[in-house]
Amino acid sequence: MTDKPFADRVRVRINGLIVRDRSLLMVKMKAPTSDKAFWIPPGGGLEFGESMQHALIREMKEETGLKVKVNDLRYTSEYINPPWHAVEFYFDCELIDGEVILGKDPELTDKSQYLKDISFIPFEEFEKYNIVPLYLKNHFVKDFLSGNSGIQFFPWKGNELRT
Repeated sequence: MTDKPFADRVRVRINGLIVRDRSLLMVKMKAPTSDKAFWIPPGGGLEFGESMQHALIREMKEETGLKVKVNDLRYTSEYINPPWHAVEFYFDCELIDGEVILGKDPELTDKSQYLKDISFIPFEEFEKYNIVPLYLKNHFVKDFLSGNSGIQFFPWKGNELRT
């Protein structure tokens, strides 16, 4: 296995947004797309022939230990910063069962895991964290609290992603 299995190809990523007590579930990652660690909603790659809902259920179990129900699509985005290119879908999810644990990516070796931590981050503490994508940090709390659930598309700019 390589430590950069997602480079030089378009990757479709499916991410889950789980809210509990005015906090959003996030995983801390140290990935080759950035010089520093960042917090992002759990999720991962869509496999050929797999529905987005099934992929998200699988990825949430792998990364968080949680069984979820996939609800509405909230955000879509595209990130291009060669050699990385991702098209992402962020779905609201509902917790069905399980205890939060830090999982791992089966595509990576134990030595090269990107996942470093997992936590529910309180809305009022978003500014203290390096949350990506930036539009999530800037829009999610307002959208969630106002009940805005319309699908929004945000193109990521390479430098904007990690600032």
